[in-house]
Amino acid sequence: MSQATQRRRYALVGTGNRGTTMWGRELLNGWSEYVELVGICDVNLMRAERARTMIGSDAPLYANFDRMMAELRPDLVIVCTPDDTHDDIIVRALEGGADVISEKPLTTTREKIARIRDAEARTGRRVDVSFNYRFSPTASRIKELIEEGAIGDITSVDFHWYLDNQHGADYFRRWHAFTARSGSLFVHKATHHFDLLNWYLDSDPVEVKSFAQLLHYGRNGPFRGPRCKLCPHKIECPYYLDLAADPFLDALYEDPSTVDGYVRDACVFREEIDIPDTMTATIRYRNNVQVSYSLNTYMPIEGHHIAFNGHKGRIELRQFEKQPWTEPPADKILLVKSFGGGVERIWIPHEPGGHYGGDNRMRDMIFKPGSNDRLRQRAGSRAGAMSVLCGIAALESAREGGTVEIDPLAVW
Repeated sequence: MSQATQRRRYALVGTGNRGTTMWGRELLNGWSEYVELVGICDVNLMRAERARTMIGSDAPLYANFDRMMAELRPDLVIVCTPDDTHDDIIVRALEGGADVISEKPLTTTREKIARIRDAEARTGRRVDVSFNYRFSPTASRIKELIEEGAIGDITSVDFHWYLDNQHGADYFRRWHAFTARSGSLFVHKATHHFDLLNWYLDSDPVEVKSFAQLLHYGRNGPFRGPRCKLCPHKIECPYYLDLAADPFLDALYEDPSTVDGYVRDACVFREEIDIPDTMTATIRYRNNVQVSYSLNTYMPIEGHHIAFNGHKGRIELRQFEKQPWTEPPADKILLVKSFGGGVERIWIPHEPGGHYGGDNRMRDMIFKPGSNDRLRQRAGSRAGAMSVLCGIAALESAREGGTVEIDPLAVW
């Protein structure tokens, strides 16, 4: 069999930033030996055309997903559309005979989870979820330390994630700012964090108690406008986004907005925003590990802090991604032993590519034959479902009060 016939024929659905870069241009630049892009689908054909040029492909464009599936019969469909549309595309792709890679989160509701899981079981096809944080070199080393028993059995985890006032604000400019589209950041963003916890602890969350409010963006703003480009407050607003200054975003979103009305620089202070921007949660796991979690979206820093507390010690990481001071191009894990065992400082150098090498490692795992998944990093639909269920429970707890139990039957 020739190398060309061994390549997986894939279709890309959704040509926003992530689809165009991670699963378009970057995938073809680094993994063209293993994949062939045979079709690009987006309801906005102008955006799809711009994305195709950026990707450097001559694959045909489609606005109709079913027509693309019927004409191309791809082996694989990569889904990069808004979160609330994932389930419909995934199910139709599976029923059309393709495997699926879904950008996180897998979906946004319990009913949609059940629909995806049923279709996967019924068709015998595979769904992967793009949990690239599992593959970062630092996360991999922490997982190794836990499995080696470096601190004994874990009893609790402190986990706090910080989005700076550029990255965090972006979620409030876009469709993510509405629960109906993203499930809130407890689902869209925290799906990464809850999945990391589930993977690190090798257990399922069983109940969640949370608090969450919209304290900074939305109606809390001192003023607002129709969008940054047309806003009378652009001079005084620290969140002003000049799309024209970013050729990539401008090409992908500005002219295409005339087709579908979706603007990339919507006001972060829109009164209709209905997701929280300040979130905390306490999570209990089936193995009785207790987790204290928080997510903040308007910090002067970007990164996270995580610490695992065990019977024999503590593993601690403060990962810096962006801050107003300089840090070494590496992460420092502290392994602190109890009873006078001292401290070991483990330095993990950053690797090239997104998420300090995690994106590249994940694509290697998915596409290169014979990859060794010794740490069980490749994530399927069950992993995607459990992280979403945790986010759904956290949002319900914050809005309705009380503790919300997580029903594992939703993913079987």
